[in-house]
Amino acid sequence: MHLYHLSLQGQTVINQAIHGNFSGTPKSQEICVGRGSTLQLLYCDPSTRKIKILCTHDVFGIIRSLLAFRLTGGNKDYIAVGSESGRIVVLEYIQEKNQFERVHQETFGKTGCRRIVPGHYLAGDPKGRAIMIGALERQKLVYIMNRDAEAHLTISSPLEAHKQFALCYGICSIDVGFENPTFACLEFDYEECDNDPTGEALKKQQQTLTFYELDLGLNHVVRKYAEPLADPGNLLVPVPGGNEGPSGVIICCENYLIYKNLGDQPDIKCPIPRRRNDLDDPDRTLMMICAATHKTRKMFFFLLQTEQGDIFKVTLDTYEDLVVEMKMKYYDTVPPANSMCILKTGFLFVAAEFGDHKLYQITNLGDDDEEPEFSSRDGEETFFYAIRPLKNLVEIDHVESLSPLISSHIGDVAREDAPQIYALCGRNSRSHLKILRNGLEITEMAVSELPGNPNAVWTVKRNIDDQHDTYIVVSFLNATLVLSIGETVEEVSDSGFLATSPTLGCGLIGDDALLQIFPEGIRHIRSDRRVNEWKTPARRQIVKCAMNRRQVAIALTGGEIVYFELDLTGTLNEFTERKLMNADVTSMSLSDVPEGELKSRFLAVGTSDCIVRIISLDPQDTLTPLSSQNLPTVPESILLLETNTEDGKGLGTIHLNIGLQNGCIFRNTVDNVTGAIMDTRTRYLGTRPVKLYRVRTQGKDAVMCCSSRSWLLYHFQKRFHLTPFSYIPLDYASSFSSYRCPEGIVAIAENTLRILVAEKLGVSFNQQSIPLKYTPRSMVVHPNAPVIMLIETDHATYTEATKTVKRNEMADDIERLAGDSEELELAREISSALRNNKPDESIYGSPKAAPGMWASCVRLMSARNGEELTFFELPQDEAAKCIAFVQFQAHPDTVMALVGCGVGQKLSPAQDTAGCIYTFVLSPAGDRFDLLHRTETPKAVNAIHDFRGRALIGFGNHLRLYDFGKKKLLSKCENKNFPVQIVSITSTGQRIIVSDVQESIHFVRYRKMENQLVIFCDDTTPRYVTSVCVLDYSTVAVADKFGSVAIVRLPEKINEDIQEDPSGKSMFDRGWLNGASQKLDMESVFYVGDMVVNLQKTSLVPGATECLVYTTLGGAIGIFVPFLSKDEMDFFQNLEMHVRSEYPPLCGRDHLSFRSYYHPCKQVIDGDICEQFSLMNVQKQKAVSDELNKTVSEISKKLEDIRTRFAF
Repeated sequence: MHLYHLSLQGQTVINQAIHGNFSGTPKSQEICVGRGSTLQLLYCDPSTRKIKILCTHDVFGIIRSLLAFRLTGGNKDYIAVGSESGRIVVLEYIQEKNQFERVHQETFGKTGCRRIVPGHYLAGDPKGRAIMIGALERQKLVYIMNRDAEAHLTISSPLEAHKQFALCYGICSIDVGFENPTFACLEFDYEECDNDPTGEALKKQQQTLTFYELDLGLNHVVRKYAEPLADPGNLLVPVPGGNEGPSGVIICCENYLIYKNLGDQPDIKCPIPRRRNDLDDPDRTLMMICAATHKTRKMFFFLLQTEQGDIFKVTLDTYEDLVVEMKMKYYDTVPPANSMCILKTGFLFVAAEFGDHKLYQITNLGDDDEEPEFSSRDGEETFFYAIRPLKNLVEIDHVESLSPLISSHIGDVAREDAPQIYALCGRNSRSHLKILRNGLEITEMAVSELPGNPNAVWTVKRNIDDQHDTYIVVSFLNATLVLSIGETVEEVSDSGFLATSPTLGCGLIGDDALLQIFPEGIRHIRSDRRVNEWKTPARRQIVKCAMNRRQVAIALTGGEIVYFELDLTGTLNEFTERKLMNADVTSMSLSDVPEGELKSRFLAVGTSDCIVRIISLDPQDTLTPLSSQNLPTVPESILLLETNTEDGKGLGTIHLNIGLQNGCIFRNTVDNVTGAIMDTRTRYLGTRPVKLYRVRTQGKDAVMCCSSRSWLLYHFQKRFHLTPFSYIPLDYASSFSSYRCPEGIVAIAENTLRILVAEKLGVSFNQQSIPLKYTPRSMVVHPNAPVIMLIETDHATYTEATKTVKRNEMADDIERLAGDSEELELAREISSALRNNKPDESIYGSPKAAPGMWASCVRLMSARNGEELTFFELPQDEAAKCIAFVQFQAHPDTVMALVGCGVGQKLSPAQDTAGCIYTFVLSPAGDRFDLLHRTETPKAVNAIHDFRGRALIGFGNHLRLYDFGKKKLLSKCENKNFPVQIVSITSTGQRIIVSDVQESIHFVRYRKMENQLVIFCDDTTPRYVTSVCVLDYSTVAVADKFGSVAIVRLPEKINEDIQEDPSGKSMFDRGWLNGASQKLDMESVFYVGDMVVNLQKTSLVPGATECLVYTTLGGAIGIFVPFLSKDEMDFFQNLEMHVRSEYPPLCGRDHLSFRSYYHPCKQVIDGDICEQFSLMNVQKQKAVSDELNKTVSEISKKLEDIRTRFAF
């Protein structure tokens, strides 16, 4: 079984984010983010205040750390990457090519995320002279950065700064100006603790703050200073030095911030303030998790974020170069972040731990508000502050994220004729159910009703030098409406256009003239308002037309083509000869005039005899047919589009796009010299004829395809994308540009004129988000109704009833402490406000309870609009863990929902006390459920499955079969022989597949006569199973916690033995290695790079072949697809081998080794690296294509075909 792996969406989590001037553009700043195995460059556009994706690159390795640094006197920043490749890599972003290039790669250790191999920490000297890369334990290396004679970056051999028996909690550089580079490390020496079995040494041992100095003269790293810390720290924040600040470091500890520096500087200690009237566990400590520094020539400050999401502005007061005071002030509350970046343009980018990433505009520095300021001079007393809505920040954009993706389901649940992806995402009160649909998200800028139903729309400029469009021209059945574009859109009557006739085409011709083509002729409007008209012959009309800035072609009734050219004086001249086609012309197109030339060389004409012809416009053979293409049906529209090379040099590629009346689009390439049509690609778009229109995206031409659904064909990241709009069907479209909307689309839908913007290019899905109360755990889809039932569970969380009790207790305590009547009156006001104080937990987070407290709920909601139909909250300390729909034999027409729970579970140390099963009955319409009864179990229930009219329940290592009872479920039989803990159950026919948390899957047979559950086959590999999907009667796909997906199968002979052995003796044979007597065969295995949470065999495109779809914890979505033939498999296997050799991964990881992280990759070809063929330069593409005996276009077509065959 050979499979082809393809990623539909990369990981959406951002683990690291850095900012700097990577492009080299003056006064520009970009954000470089690490998304698991993907490196991405983002740009915050100050004009639109939106985040744009500039570049995305899969490094085929796990990015562990990022660092931006700049050499002294340089004009751009480099990116240092620490990964699990065992190498440090320095990258440079090349703006002209829009890609990252590797500058240096130095090997220092083994591959993998190992605790003693550096890569987890990166710190760079502020002057760009040295970089320290550190491991979690023992090893730290320092590299010296310099320039060679040609001003190219050079990197030295590594200098060791190792320390035995030392755990590292953080590394940062100290700003010492141009003195020897110094680095600070938080270390913990465990040598004595390791040798002390009593544990007393561990209690006494303290963390140390260690300073390492790189002596540039001796080329050596010395351990300069080490100081034990009374409070353990988790984060180091460097303080600007030199002329910009006092230097030193801020240590973020539990409940405290401590400033330290070398020399005579005393320690400055400031408590971290706590929320007033917070319901959190009083014994819970508070920590800082993230920091961002902003510095100018005159001032600097820090933004530090607590684990609750509250941001504090921290400043340092100095006297005679010594810090004398640390001040903290509550700034605002944002989602807890992995990284924060303050940009010079006044933006704050927050890479959230969970959920969507945010972009904020900093509107106020918080210096002049009435917020109390807390000082280190106040001693160690506890400070309190009140949370409030955003005051200093304004959210202006966000980057959607599915991380953490807990579970998913793919199917057409909402009855939309196309599958949707339902994803349970987020954590705690910031959780969501996200519904993903394939399509571009469209922003609606304006919608206006028109007096009738228009049939076409265009935008035109008045002058070639105009940056934005001047007019919107709308054509009706018997009239033309011209609207001016400005602050508002208004009708104009002095444009020169003929308003009493419909318009077939219009636009700018020459430098400052307008052209209108209408059925009776052509109207040439000069800049001085003079109008020249060309009239059609008697009893003949113009039916189709095409034009660019210097050429016009029209088709008259009867199939006659008339051609015009603009001369140097600005006069439109008719060519002396005309071309008579063999059939009526149904469509025609002229490409834009290439830069540096006077006219376009080709005219494309489609006729009613199902042929498209390329006609020459060269002076030597004008209107001579060069090539043709036969089509299966009549061409509805044609569009010639020229795309330039990446470097802007040489001839571009001319693309011929043909929209057919049967709803298909043909995409071809036209030879620049001969005009030959080649490289045909087909795609079905909809049930209506396809009409094609030219629009603009990211400064390049794109194609808008209008059928029963609107599509956008555009070039992005060196690849063509054909993506549907998540919007109503459009009838006609054109590009639109104004001051407020530089790259938009003006379109017609029935009798409305709409101005739209497609901003998130390159994104396959648009999302609909529905907020949830707790962390979602699992969901099931109703078999007959468009509804979803899901469970939500959180640890260390109060239920609503418990929160009310806690508030009342706090309010009663306040009233009890009051003395006289005045104090009592004040206390009653405070207590009343406290009882009614219910902050929005989706913004401020939910209060944290003591460990071992659980809150859960069950929710039924509509799959179409997300409406909540029924909500049921479980009692405190009951944790819902699994859910399934079951139709019992006793009630075959009734759908019941079984929810498995744990009661009073402890996580550390693990303690499984008891469990229960709630049985709910759903209404016949599926819009409501009611509690029927509750069944207790000895342990927490982790898996439920409907099996032949009964319920299979897994708790602990027990598998038990239950039947329906009036007061509780009735146990029928069980098997206690599973190794550790059952996590999921599924079935195919009479076979039951049971997954163990550590020991892969087990095949079980239910013997009805003996009422026994018998294990007859298991796996030889101990997999930590997260999801299982049945592919056929004998084949199962298994995903584990470490990111591997394996296909396992029952051997054929064992299948026959099981079926032909009526005695069942083979099932009771002595097992091997304390397991079952038969073992599964592993057919395929592949490492996807992240923990897989769901596997499902389904179709992603209506009418397409089924594929195996996976989703991961980090938000990635991918597929495994089968090959059609052995020849296809051989081709992709050879392509993978050549690309792997010619275009190795960016961060130095060996591709085959990465895909074989835990098991050798077997019978799976990685389509992700095959698709990097398009990122290679032209010479390497040609070399690979010659080795494969294919052309470059044939390889690109095969890559596109296998993708569009199964997905998008």
